[in-house]
Amino acid sequence: MKKIVLASNNAKKMRELNALLAPLGFEVIPQEQLGIPEAEEPHCTFVENALAKARHAAKLSGLPALADDSGICVAALGGAPGVYSARYAGEPKSDARNNEKLLADLGDNPNRAAHFVSVIVLVRHAEDPQPLIAEGEWHGQILTELRGERGFGYDPMFYLPEFGMTGAELDAETKNRVSHRGQAMQKLIERLPSL
Repeated sequence: MKKIVLASNNAKKMRELNALLAPLGFEVIPQEQLGIPEAEEPHCTFVENALAKARHAAKLSGLPALADDSGICVAALGGAPGVYSARYAGEPKSDARNNEKLLADLGDNPNRAAHFVSVIVLVRHAEDPQPLIAEGEWHGQILTELRGERGFGYDPMFYLPEFGMTGAELDAETKNRVSHRGQAMQKLIERLPSL
């Protein structure tokens, strides 16, 4: 199996990516297993943050590295929380507090349109001049209350009209296929033979 370092310590993200990559002969190793600290994410775009995280993990591991930067963009909030989705309610990170803040910020605004964005970057080495970059978007609406026990982050309030469910009500297989990260991973997987 080819080893790839995942530039994240998110266990749920790790499971999602392993489920997609293991059948292709890739072993995904979380960076913390190698003693690699989280990288800074100082940029205002998903692609810049993902690239910074991937280069950081590749430099400290000597292995190819995969990084995802993702978040939810809410139309009525001008695209916020965007790249700040994981820390929207401040430190320490908390899905529950982030969800509360988003609902409070939206209030009774009738425009509930939102979409998740995922940018996945794979670098073969820290100085890779041509990283593989794939992007996915997942469109839906923000509910006024949480529904479902699966998923993480904003999934319990992210309603998908075509399924009549939230992201937290979808089974894992469906979510991996249709989500922003699932879409980005499928695009990346199509290019993996070049690795």
